[in-house]
Amino acid sequence: MTVLNRTAKSFLLQELLSGMWLTLKYVFRPKVTINYPYEKGPLSPRFRGEHVLRRYPNGEERCIACKLCEAVCPALAITIEAEPRADGSRRTTRYDIDMTKCIYCGLCQEACPVDAVVEGPNFEFATETREELFYNKERLLANGDRWEAEIAANLQSDSPYR
Repeated sequence: MTVLNRTAKSFLLQELLSGMWLTLKYVFRPKVTINYPYEKGPLSPRFRGEHVLRRYPNGEERCIACKLCEAVCPALAITIEAEPRADGSRRTTRYDIDMTKCIYCGLCQEACPVDAVVEGPNFEFATETREELFYNKERLLANGDRWEAEIAANLQSDSPYR
């Protein structure tokens, strides 16, 4: 009986007609494709992209040079040098991240007690040379200034789960 059924399906083109029906069914549905460079899909508040160093609202940098992010980094991509200031607090003099080593695990962000280093929402940071992926303190602070509003909103929306 199965040979007869297979022959009838083949002769009546049942597979072809079911494929055409499926195609016809999806023709009238809304499209799901986005035009990437001009349209962007939604990002999760927990998305881990390009690193940033944040500042307090008064303009002072948040990093207190505790070096926890450097210690917890499994790829050894973070280098920090610090010195005490006149008021007795410690601040970084050098904060470098080698983005070619970074594995975007987010451990540096989780280890930071003051939310100074954060992986921001920017995922479009391709470069032409390898040297452009060695981030220094000035570049990280500039990234933080550029993305601060979105980072603060993401941290606020994610705060109940932290």
